[in-house]
Amino acid sequence: MASLTIRNLEESIKTNLRLQAARHGQSMEEEVRQILRLALSRVKPKGGLGTRIAKRFAVFGELEIELAPRSLPRVAPKFGKRR
Repeated sequence: MASLTIRNLEESIKTNLRLQAARHGQSMEEEVRQILRLALSRVKPKGGLGTRIAKRFAVFGELEIELAPRSLPRVAPKFGKRR
């Protein structure tokens, strides 16, 4: 097993860790091991959200969407004084 030393840890972090370990009925070392195990065991998805969506819908092939024709915007109404 490897050994790890953490320097310059804020006193409040150490205190909170000690209290949390006591609540769980274990040593600070075991609490840190469990925190690290949990934090590092989560599977990280490969690629961003767009990449994952593209992979999921790739089986349907490319989709052609017909765009609506573009035109110039209409002239804005004038809200001036009435004559």
